[in-house]
Amino acid sequence: MTKPTDKAHAAAAPDAAAGQAAEPKSVQVHLRKIPLLAGLSDEEMLRFKGELRFRQYGKRDIVLQKGGAGDGLLFLLSGQLQVIDVTEDGRAIGLRMLAPGDFFGEIAVINGSQRTASVVAMSAVLVAFLPAPAALHLFSHSPSVASQMLRHLAAKIQRDSEFRSLLSINNTSRRLYTFLVQMKTTQPGQPDVVENLPTHQDIANMINTSRETVTRALTALTAQGIVQKDTHRLLIVDPQALQKLVEGGA
Repeated sequence: MTKPTDKAHAAAAPDAAAGQAAEPKSVQVHLRKIPLLAGLSDEEMLRFKGELRFRQYGKRDIVLQKGGAGDGLLFLLSGQLQVIDVTEDGRAIGLRMLAPGDFFGEIAVINGSQRTASVVAMSAVLVAFLPAPAALHLFSHSPSVASQMLRHLAAKIQRDSEFRSLLSINNTSRRLYTFLVQMKTTQPGQPDVVENLPTHQDIANMINTSRETVTRALTALTAQGIVQKDTHRLLIVDPQALQKLVEGGA
């Protein structure tokens, strides 16, 4: 594990008030785009930002370690993360991907428990860390944050249920098709898309199959004109055909 760089070190030092005022504007913009924080007043946001510590990690660095203390809430500001668990026989299973604007580590903070999964950087990332006491104060004193947290936890329960259903599918190709449907986003007038497509190995870890199986299935989908690779994302050109495959159609 590479030791993180605390980008806010100068700003956080007691004798560095000028450094705190010079906090990068890009970080301010990112914080305003985090749905959990969208309802905070300017005064609340200013107070909140004073508690944050910004950390950088390189690709494949461990950001959170399973079994570690729930000492804070984390926000992903840039890059991509993967939440993973490790089975008793040492296999890494990907649970979900995190994108900029997502937060994580909330369960251990709320329960005062240990981390239940690890989080690994899929690229260079910038993360904001909020100490547990400040996070708990935020949860209990900001109605907008409390409301967003309840919605987040409900969605997380639903997502985890869908993921368990995915893993129960015996056919590996159908598991991949279902995974793509669960990962895709839809915008009016635009093709369905899987943004920041994980590597074939990462997908294999998440759906409990081999990298070669993922490669073959994606190649077949491309040859059939159902999907199209576009830089770091996957365009779903024919979502109806993909859904038919999910349902077991030929």
